Amino acid sequence: MRIVQIIDSLEAGGAERMAVNYANALAQEISFSGLVVTRNEGALLNEINSKCSYLFLNKKQTIDVQAVFELRQYIVTHKVAIVHAHGTSFFIAVLLKISYPKIKVIWHEHYGARVNQTASANAVLILCSLFFNAIFVVNKQLLTWVKQKTFCKNAYYIPNFTAFDIQKKGTTILQGNDGQRIVCVANLKHPKNHLALLRAFKDLNVPNWTLHLIGEEYDDDYSKAIRDYIKLENLEEFVFLYGAKRDIENILSQATIGVLSSTAEGFPVCLLEYGLAGLPTLSTNVGSCSEVVADNLSGLLFDPNNEDELKNQLYKIISDKPLRDRFGLYLQQSVLRKYSKSIILKQLIAKYEEIKND
Repeated sequence: MRIVQIIDSLEAGGAERMAVNYANALAQEISFSGLVVTRNEGALLNEINSKCSYLFLNKKQTIDVQAVFELRQYIVTHKVAIVHAHGTSFFIAVLLKISYPKIKVIWHEHYGARVNQTASANAVLILCSLFFNAIFVVNKQLLTWVKQKTFCKNAYYIPNFTAFDIQKKGTTILQGNDGQRIVCVANLKHPKNHLALLRAFKDLNVPNWTLHLIGEEYDDDYSKAIRDYIKLENLEEFVFLYGAKRDIENILSQATIGVLSSTAEGFPVCLLEYGLAGLPTLSTNVGSCSEVVADNLSGLLFDPNNEDELKNQLYKIISDKPLRDRFGLYLQQSVLRKYSKSIILKQLIAKYEEIKND
């Protein structure tokens, strides 16, 4: 089987990380696995496996004829059967199919907030769906949305997976005291809802506990609001920003609690990473989060629009170490059982075979 993943950038976002995860994992399983990046390279470039073929198109505009034909030549040369387009890269995949009709196109939707959008706001996507052979989604709400709104009825729920690179050296050292560190792995952007987490942490005023934000900053109003709040509330000794980091396993090994506070999610990879690390987890209850974290069994959930609930659940998990130990163990067991790389790859390859032969 010969498959290529397409993504618009290699910045450290969820869709980008999954495109790289798929390309790397498939390189060990099928005859040809490629990764095509259309617009911008980024931090994830160094994550690409040497067995995975790589092409950067350096696309300059929405309709870039040169980029489309360079992609077409790559696909033909390597005898690729399926292109698996993640997120916004669906558009160039459709242009490829128009120029090379025999290719099969899968669109993979990672954006959980899509379920709150109207058909009119997604007119281009819906029109392009006429050219999709299948759609993959990362949660069941999105599955309902694409079946109702798009022209492609071959839609499937494929959970995300993650795996730590055991050969990657850890370099990041977290501030604060062992056993009293809260970590949030999420890029600093909407809808990650960092300010709600900051307010809850500040209001609790738990002695000696620290909050650590891991994720890319974009030098915009969102990042500025976070930094301004930390300064205004004199939290500089208790809240730390690290930017985008690659050594997530090392970081989580130093943490005590993992938190995600988003108002919208697809299938957050960070929850799987918290689970792999055996980290007690407090999670927003949106998207697929409740499928990963079972409330009061493998972690705690909260309504991200209810800051009192967030604060109460944060206090509960901070104040009860035996509860944390149980949550961490149960979440780790659940992630290994349901979302391991081998299990999800088996589902993925089966769908590829079905689509290729359709």
